Amino acid sequence: MSCPVPLLFAQLVAQSPTPSDSAPASALPPFGPPTPEQATAFLGTLILTAGLAVALYALLFVVLRSVFRRTDFELGIAILNLARIPALLILIFGSLRLALNFLAPSIALLWLGRLCAALLVAAITFLIGQLFTQAAVYYLKSFAEKTEAAWDDVLIPILETIIPPLIYVFGAFFFLQSLGIDLTGLWVAFGGITFVLGFALKDILANFFSGLVLLIDTSFQFGDMVRLSDGSTAVIKKVGLRVTHLYVIDNYCEIYIPNAELEKRDIVNLSRPTPHYAYSLDVAVRVDADPVATTKILAEIVNGHPDILGDMEEKLRCLDSFVGLKQAEDGEISKVDAGRLRLLAYKKLNDQLQLVESRLEALIANIRLLEKGGLRKEELRNLAGDFQAILSLFGLRLAGDRDDKKGRSRLKEEPETVLANATIGLIRELYQAWLKDPDLTPEDEQILPQEWEQKIEVLKLKLGRLHQKLMSSSRDETRLDDYTYSFLSWLRENFKESQTIWKEPQVRMTDIQGNAMQFTIRFYVDNIKLEHWFRGNRVTNEVRREIVRRLRQAYILHLL
Repeated sequence: MSCPVPLLFAQLVAQSPTPSDSAPASALPPFGPPTPEQATAFLGTLILTAGLAVALYALLFVVLRSVFRRTDFELGIAILNLARIPALLILIFGSLRLALNFLAPSIALLWLGRLCAALLVAAITFLIGQLFTQAAVYYLKSFAEKTEAAWDDVLIPILETIIPPLIYVFGAFFFLQSLGIDLTGLWVAFGGITFVLGFALKDILANFFSGLVLLIDTSFQFGDMVRLSDGSTAVIKKVGLRVTHLYVIDNYCEIYIPNAELEKRDIVNLSRPTPHYAYSLDVAVRVDADPVATTKILAEIVNGHPDILGDMEEKLRCLDSFVGLKQAEDGEISKVDAGRLRLLAYKKLNDQLQLVESRLEALIANIRLLEKGGLRKEELRNLAGDFQAILSLFGLRLAGDRDDKKGRSRLKEEPETVLANATIGLIRELYQAWLKDPDLTPEDEQILPQEWEQKIEVLKLKLGRLHQKLMSSSRDETRLDDYTYSFLSWLRENFKESQTIWKEPQVRMTDIQGNAMQFTIRFYVDNIKLEHWFRGNRVTNEVRREIVRRLRQAYILHLL
């Protein structure tokens, strides 16, 4: 009477010899015919493991795939597509390697087992390499585009360059070791070479880690305009493994500074916290001119330029009086018309942001009032309702009644009809109007949408985290006002200023010398990164020309 197959497997696992890689090949027969029990155990194990492999394969690549497609989980679908063939090979070689343990040891069986183990290592190595290069790196890059930090934008390409070769090098080591090749000497040599290279390349490694420090400290981002210690103005183009690549604007050339040296330099970031940059012009008028009338003329000139920050109502009033701006040509609208569209879009967005800020301030005051006695369920529901009203002002809504598995709130944009009058819709209206500016370069047509869409993604993430804090207030109920205020500060300082009163143009009479009065005009250009970083120079030149024209008309221009 034969015993059940699983019981037979258990007995054979305990009793039958297994092919030992450490046993000398000369001690084994070339080929040992299996006994009936061994053949039964081999075939039974093979059938059982094959069945389990088929079930696992169906679960992963049929059932789980359909679940991912219904939930629109792109990362899961991508991973399953990449892993399909390697996973099949892993299941085949793994099943065969396990079943071979039940056969009589022999030289042929020993090498067959080693070959299966080596092929198993090769399949696993290939799977890990593909998952890293095709899935992990791709989605890490997508995540990096939604963050404000600069270090991930550089660290990910570095990892993309270094990690895959390391995966395949170590995979090759384990592949050869699985074939029974002694790699002890090779490992020792590899360790010695690593030590020698580390000592020889210490300066390069110092530059590499200095570059990481620069990125983690986020002292600048790609595209930022900086002033170096020698007074030159440059743009950060790339932080590499060893050097930082900068473009010097005035000289129209590129320089490469070692990261360790750059870390020690004093760098003035002209693009932080915003890309607005202040310029000053000195103007001399006749000493017998009316200083009040002169101040009024200069204020109208600087407020009339559409690329200078200021009060929107005043700028719209003075816009048509500014002469010398680019005219309509080649299907483009004139600078004046484009400026008017942008100023109107700015005004609508600023009004909307002021409304959002007032609602957030009211929410903070309400939280501070309620949290003193502890937040009850009814009060939490009221706070949640207030916050959802704020979300609607942004043009966002909760994706569903439940959050995702990690507890993060999922937010979706409202339909286009609702979104058009919300904050996000007004932001897109602004940069679409901005793109009509005839002075922009083809590069700016990519910079502006990318810059604002990244801000929108960061906005969604921060609002989702704030909603999560409000919904899990039992842990942080005394800090909800701090979290909300932190978001409000970020909104004002890093997202978009709703009011720029202190950045409005200023005209001051600074001195009287002989037969001339000296005036100084200070104004902010809206975004110095545009027009290949020459926007500020162009605006300053156009303002200077308009000053000469208007002061000549008034017969008060002082000629040196």
